[in-house]
Amino acid sequence: MTFITYKWTIERYHRAIDAGLFDDQPVELLRGDIVVMPPERETHAYYNSEFGDYLRVLLGNRAKIREAHPITLPNDSEPIPDLAIVKPLGTVYLEHHPYPNDIFWLIEFSNTTLDKDLNAKKAIYSEAGIAEYWVVNLQDRELKVFRDLENGRYASEQTFKTGFVSPLAFPDVQIQVQRLMNS
Repeated sequence: MTFITYKWTIERYHRAIDAGLFDDQPVELLRGDIVVMPPERETHAYYNSEFGDYLRVLLGNRAKIREAHPITLPNDSEPIPDLAIVKPLGTVYLEHHPYPNDIFWLIEFSNTTLDKDLNAKKAIYSEAGIAEYWVVNLQDRELKVFRDLENGRYASEQTFKTGFVSPLAFPDVQIQVQRLMNS
C-alpha cells in the first residue's frame, strides 16, 4: 500500500492558523509538512533568551534579533528558528515574516532536536539561500557553523568549543563562542 501525504502550502498553512486550527499545539511548516515542536525546557529557553540579549548589545540597531518567531521560505517552509538575525525593517514585518533576503543568519540551540537541526533544518535553510546557519549543540557544548552556499548546500562546516566567531554579515563583530553555552 502506498501512502500519499497531504502537503501544505504556506498560504493554506496561514489560513489554518487564522482559523485557529493549531492554537493548542506549537507547530512549524517544513517542506509542506506540519511538524509538532517539542515543549521548550528551561535550559533551552535560558540560552535562547540570554544569547539574544548578548547579540542585541553587540549588534545594536544594525540588526533585529527575533526569538522563536517564524521565517517564510520558498520551499513551503515556515520554520521557527530559535534566533533569527534579520534586517531591521520595522513595520514591514507586520505584512510578512522575514524572507531569506531579509535574514543575516539563523541560530538553533539544540538538545533534544539535534538530529532535526543538523539535518532537516540545515537542508531547508541552505536550499532557501540562508547564507549562514549556526547550531549550538548543548549536549556536546560546541558550536557548528555552516556557510559557503554551493548548489543549495552549505560547503563549509566548522566546529568551535572556544574562541571567537564573526558572522559573515558583520565581520567586525567578535562573538565569544563560550558565551553561547555559558551565558
